[in-house]
Amino acid sequence: METGTIKTKTDRGFGFITAEGREGDLFFHSNELVGVTFEDLQVGDKVQFEISKTEKGDNATKVSKVEAQAEAKEESGEKEEVKAE
Repeated sequence: METGTIKTKTDRGFGFITAEGREGDLFFHSNELVGVTFEDLQVGDKVQFEISKTEKGDNATKVSKVEAQAEAKEESGEKEEVKAE
């Protein structure tokens, strides 16, 4: 999974993500959101996603808000593993 930040979003159900370590922004559509609604996403939110190649370029798919995943794990009683280096 890739990570990035919501750069822009429109009132028409789509927006763009600035991916970490990657040039250019990725298009995303509200149909590709997982565990969060389009209305709940704000510019600047950190997200995780997969990249799908299309005729028009790369798109972000399976987009989820990073904080939403952490909250869901806390509610279910899961704990994140901390790896010692």
